[in-house]
Amino acid sequence: QVQLVESGGGLVQPGGSLKLSCVATGFSFSLYEMNWYRQAPGKERELVATIANTPGVTNYADSVKGRFTISRDNTKFTVSLQMNSLRPEDTAIYYCNAKPPTTWTLQTTYWGQGTQVTVSS
Repeated sequence: QVQLVESGGGLVQPGGSLKLSCVATGFSFSLYEMNWYRQAPGKERELVATIANTPGVTNYADSVKGRFTISRDNTKFTVSLQMNSLRPEDTAIYYCNAKPPTTWTLQTTYWGQGTQVTVSS
């Protein structure tokens, strides 16, 4: 029943822009912290961006700070990642992730299927 469905991945030239979206169903989206992770070949999965439930505080990895923007729309059960000034090193599979409040005893996280972002000339 729980699903995180991503869209927007693809091939883009260096310096270009891309917007990823993730639509959530099957859980209380507005109560969850939402995250974008990425994993490049031969590297471990890394946290790219985080947005809190309320009041919507955001955090970014140093490598993307100033270039990427995470946002959410709780009325549409959607979290997005706007990626600007893309670099080849941004090439990775990007994953949408939902994390429950830390006060909950059940700490089940949900993951999207992943979407490929390739930055190349």
